[in-house]
Amino acid sequence: MHRITMIDYGGSNLRSAQKAFEIVGADLETTADPDLICRADKLVLPGVGAFGAGMDAVRAMSLVEPIHEAVQRGIPLLGICIGMQFLFDESEEMGQHQGLGLIPGRVVHFSASIRSFDLAQDKPPVPILKIPHMGWNQLEHDGSHFLLQGVEPGAYTYFVHSYHCVPDDPNWIVARTEYGRPFCAIVARENVYGIQFHPEKSHKIGLRIIRNFVEACL
Repeated sequence: MHRITMIDYGGSNLRSAQKAFEIVGADLETTADPDLICRADKLVLPGVGAFGAGMDAVRAMSLVEPIHEAVQRGIPLLGICIGMQFLFDESEEMGQHQGLGLIPGRVVHFSASIRSFDLAQDKPPVPILKIPHMGWNQLEHDGSHFLLQGVEPGAYTYFVHSYHCVPDDPNWIVARTEYGRPFCAIVARENVYGIQFHPEKSHKIGLRIIRNFVEACL
C-alpha cells in the first residue's frame, strides 16, 4: 500500500479527514513540507471554508509548485470538498480567484434559478431549494470508475456547499448529484481526482471511496 501524504495548509477539517484515512488503514502522513509533497506516493488535499482564503494559504506556504511537480510526474492527487474546487482554474466565490489549474474549468455558485418560487398558489412565495446545498443526497454513476467500486448508484453522501465545479469537459465527471439540476460530485482527469461531498461524514459509502483511493494501484 502506498503512503498517503495529506497536505496541511491550515484547512479546518484536516483532523476529521485524517481520521477517516486512518480508519481504512492508510499509511498516512500530514505535512506542509514542499519536499515531502514532491516525493509523495499519493496526495490528498482536504479542506472546508472559502476558496480565496484557502488558495491564499496554499500560495503563502509555497505549495503550488510542489503540487504541480508531483502531479506532472504522475502522482495521484485527491481533492476533497474545497480541495476539489482548488483543482480547477478559478472560482467566483466572493470575487474571482485563481485555483491550481489542474482541471480546466470553473467553480460557480448554484444558479439563482434553483431558488424558484411557487407563485401559482395564494400564499407567500417559499423557496423550494436552499443554498447552501446541505445534507444527504444521492450519487448517480455507472460504476466504471475505480473510486466507485462497491458503491451502488443512488448511494447517499453528505454535502455542504454553495458552489460547485463545472469542468470544461463533461467526460471528466464520474458521478453527478441532483440539486435543482445535475452537478459534478466526483471528477477525474488523468491522475487528478476530486470529491465534492464530505467522505469523512458519509459513513460506509465515504469510507469505501477513501479505501478505493488508498488501495488502488495507480
